[in-house]
Amino acid sequence: MATGYRPEIVQRAFVDFIGSRLHPFRSLTTPKLRLVERYDLSDDLIALRFETNRAFRQQTNGAKSGWQGGQYIDLRVLIDGIYHQRSYSLVGLANQPLWWHDATVDIDVDVDVDNNPIKSKRHTVTLAIKPQGMVSHYSTKHLPIGATINTSIPRGHFTLAQSLMTAQREASDREHSDKENFQKNTLLFIAGGSGITPMLGLITQALEDQHQVVLLHYNRSALAAFTQQWQQLIALYPNSFRYHLINTKDQNSYLSGSRHLTTDSLLSLNLPWADTQIFACGSQALLAGLYQAATDITLPQGQSLRDSITIENFGSALADISFDRHQTGDKAVDIQEHTIYLRARQRQFSSDTTLLVAAERENIRLAYGCRQGVCQLCRCNKVSGVVKNIQTGRLSGDGYEPIQTCINVAMTDVVLDI
Repeated sequence: MATGYRPEIVQRAFVDFIGSRLHPFRSLTTPKLRLVERYDLSDDLIALRFETNRAFRQQTNGAKSGWQGGQYIDLRVLIDGIYHQRSYSLVGLANQPLWWHDATVDIDVDVDVDNNPIKSKRHTVTLAIKPQGMVSHYSTKHLPIGATINTSIPRGHFTLAQSLMTAQREASDREHSDKENFQKNTLLFIAGGSGITPMLGLITQALEDQHQVVLLHYNRSALAAFTQQWQQLIALYPNSFRYHLINTKDQNSYLSGSRHLTTDSLLSLNLPWADTQIFACGSQALLAGLYQAATDITLPQGQSLRDSITIENFGSALADISFDRHQTGDKAVDIQEHTIYLRARQRQFSSDTTLLVAAERENIRLAYGCRQGVCQLCRCNKVSGVVKNIQTGRLSGDGYEPIQTCINVAMTDVVLDI
């Protein structure tokens, strides 16, 4: 009997279409979330807890524990007949209860292969959102309990694994590199305001992996809800975790007498900077202060602390590159014109600014969203060439890797998989 390709008699997409009309939450292929609860974490931060459908769970089974700390999901929210997509960081880790609820009540009724009812633990994800902007305000204030929305699976590179790969790659270029040291290096987490949300999962995961962890959280209030989480971690890991909550309105909480992140405030932590990886999520001012402080701290063997920073920013960070060819100063860089080739479209254009702006200047439309490096909608794969991130100043490798066109400029000729 001949074997080989056998077309589906009934397409899964058709089954999904019919099923969505009968039960909007169920799907064979589309990850979906159903809102089950809201929590007020502070005056300007609201947690939304969603139940996941089977497609979401199946598609995240390949990831460790469902997803990595620091990742995000894209929500597709229907408002006044129009779908809007936004990215939000996941709070905590999969299968680990958060401090404000008891996981024992999360029991859901499912069915087995013979359609018999069985009890299973409800699988949920939690997002912490500031109710500002159209989509965030609608989601936190008006989205009905029980509403179903489409989502992506968890994604993103603001993770321990990504930082470890970066550290090992940089160490391989230095003499006497010891990759085992990076398995237990010190991790510094710096957050501003709601930038703390992706940190919960990252910090928990880092402590489980036996890292030394230090947290700096800059905020205009105490955020007592999160303080409870940090106290729980202190109790579990008394020798591995310490934190500093800097209330920018309370001088008693300042580091080195400053409400801002400065070189002195970093040095006051007494960390082994040559073996420290930094994760940061915050505003333009916070990230700008961090990069300036990292520049001022001298490391041995020609290392740069700036290269040890991984960011996930919800604002546009201070550009590290000036596009003014006539400007002088340390941060002014003469950006040369390079050729950008779009492999799938067989198109090319010249660029002396961000890849997105240069393409639009040539009437070439590329996907984009916020244009600030936040929403990830402009992300694409670079096939070859070197680009520079204008927010972090970091140079890419010259091989295949994902980049964002709105915040990268070409330093050589570049081929994009677009």
